[in-house]
Amino acid sequence: VPYLLGEKHPEGKRLTDYQKCLRTNDIDEVGDNRHLTYFEMLGNWSLGDYFKEEAIAMSFEFLTKELGIPKEKLSVTCFAGDEDCKRDDVTAACWEKAGIPKERIYFYGKDDNWWIAGEEGPCGPDTEMFYDTGKPACGPDCQPSCDCGKYVEIWNNVFMEFLKKDGKYTKLAQRNVDTGLGLERMAMLLQGKKTPFDTEIFAPIMDELQKLAKNDNIESRRIVAEHLRASMMIISDGGRPSNIDRGYILRRLIRRMTRHMNKLQIDLDKLPELIDLNIDNLKEMYPELVDKKETIKEVIVAEKDKFMKTLSHGEKEFNKVLNKLKSENKDTIDSESIFKLYETYG
Repeated sequence: VPYLLGEKHPEGKRLTDYQKCLRTNDIDEVGDNRHLTYFEMLGNWSLGDYFKEEAIAMSFEFLTKELGIPKEKLSVTCFAGDEDCKRDDVTAACWEKAGIPKERIYFYGKDDNWWIAGEEGPCGPDTEMFYDTGKPACGPDCQPSCDCGKYVEIWNNVFMEFLKKDGKYTKLAQRNVDTGLGLERMAMLLQGKKTPFDTEIFAPIMDELQKLAKNDNIESRRIVAEHLRASMMIISDGGRPSNIDRGYILRRLIRRMTRHMNKLQIDLDKLPELIDLNIDNLKEMYPELVDKKETIKEVIVAEKDKFMKTLSHGEKEFNKVLNKLKSENKDTIDSESIFKLYETYG
């Protein structure tokens, strides 16, 4: 944030980076064809240097020339404007100039095309790039804002030129660009795969889970594969399960993974072997996993054991609730009991 506000960055004004990211607001969506909690974010930054036209020209060139994506496959979105900030016609014009026709440029509000880290701070309109998978349109109004899966977001350019403070927007001293492209999603599209789980990042673990499962289910396998990788990355970076804040995210991931291993009827004692398989597959990208192998196993197995005890207590509690219902000749569980079973007993 200090660099976005004008402090000089030691590496200069034009930067590129890649970073480990954990997205926590979609945990319950993991299991479908595209959501991940852990992913690699690739980005480029302009700190008071190039702005909309140059950023868009570079993005277009990278997608179409470096990655070889046909421009016919690309659609983009821009900020539609509101009482705080005007419609971003400049960005739309830059896309037209780069080579995207008007009919594939869409305008949306703050929910879709505005970026801010938290409630206050540097922010601005963004422009998102979408890849057309070739799926049939879900209807006459099918467009990038749909959840039908035809359009997959691949990159986001944020034009940070505002500061939000006390509910008001003022101009920053310098204009910045911050972009984010998801590695796994891009790998999936470039390889012509239907989901990230079909790429080499997940294929070995997905295949092994299928071999071990007595009750196979593709959604459950994806959840186990994704949450295991995410948990391993968090633990290797020093995270530990707890009942609050970030530690609770890790606890939730391990518990959800355990629940779906049960659903697949996979022996939970196979967890260390699955961790070994994952490390062997990912060690070139993440050598730190090899160094932290034993710690990763200890933390995941201990949390799994704790959860199984909790679950066992929970089943006893559940049976008590059922017996009470039967004795009272009722067929509906009260909300307090449901909340306790979910929140306390998993």
